[in-house]
Amino acid sequence: MNKFLEQTCFGAHSAKNIPCRKKECKNWIKCENDLNCVLISAKGGPKTLQEIGEVFNLTRMRICQIEKSILGKLKSSLPE
Repeated sequence: MNKFLEQTCFGAHSAKNIPCRKKECKNWIKCENDLNCVLISAKGGPKTLQEIGEVFNLTRMRICQIEKSILGKLKSSLPE
């Protein structure tokens, strides 16, 4: 395992397959399937809009709206 992962909270939870209980952590999410950690969830690879919505307790449509907004901002920031 990567040394960075070993030295962090999510690395320990991932290695031991134990959900995190540290709700004050900025990476904590209410999703025991991903051990309550957004970083562990992200390591799982690409997710559908529905799966992302479930992680953040948002609808698939709201995730789609956020995605479109971000893509628009990225396109407008590119040099011509």
